[in-house]
Amino acid sequence: MPPRQIRLGVQVAPQHALYPRIRETVAALEDLGVDVIFNWDHFFPLSGDPWGRHYEAWTMLAAIAEQTTRVEFGPLVNCNSYRNPDLQADMARTIDHISAHGTGRGRFIFGTGSGWKQQDYDEYGYEFGTAGSRLDALAEDLPRIQARWAKLNPAPTRRIPVLIGGGGERKTLRIVARHADIWHSFSDVDTLERKLGVLRAHAADVGRDVDDIEISVGLHGDDEEQADRSLALGATLFTVGISGPDYDLEPVRRWIAWRDARRAG
Repeated sequence: MPPRQIRLGVQVAPQHALYPRIRETVAALEDLGVDVIFNWDHFFPLSGDPWGRHYEAWTMLAAIAEQTTRVEFGPLVNCNSYRNPDLQADMARTIDHISAHGTGRGRFIFGTGSGWKQQDYDEYGYEFGTAGSRLDALAEDLPRIQARWAKLNPAPTRRIPVLIGGGGERKTLRIVARHADIWHSFSDVDTLERKLGVLRAHAADVGRDVDDIEISVGLHGDDEEQADRSLALGATLFTVGISGPDYDLEPVRRWIAWRDARRAG
């Protein structure tokens, strides 16, 4: 397998701003040259006023599909609990097709996880269960999602990449080993190194080459040393988060410069 290119993602938190500002931010990010645009799948803000302005993820992803022409995009991450798995597959396939305008090839990344924000569950009437039961549901639903993609007419324009977020060593990383094209870690670098060893063991158990899984990490502040350490461990997708109401793009510009320097190096 040829070396993966270093990529920069930006998670545009759909909170504390009205949609026109979010749309402007997405356009600016594509113009700046980021590789991936993410949002998140929650119903209320994760920072600031917990009852502040907020938008639903998947309808926004369809709008991003139509608005953009180059970037890949997706949720970081979808909550598996909120939608029937076959419906999730159909929504992803539809957005894949919407994003294929001009090229015939979709750009959607199916980022998913088991869910964790109890406020979302309580306010929208979903059964919260336990962390274990939600992970069990994710493990059961991913094969259904992939099977539905094989049945849909028209089929997806490409093999839709599956990104799984989370680092639980007994269940989550085993699900990653079975199903993920991309694993997103929310951990620090030292923890990442340990979890990569766990992931390798799970991949060996299920007969998978761990090198087939792209490693994705979050960026924090302007700590290039931590990013470089993650890069040395094999991470190639790096994501910085920005939030409303202002969506400051200066950190994005700094990380684009870091990405470009590492690509050239």
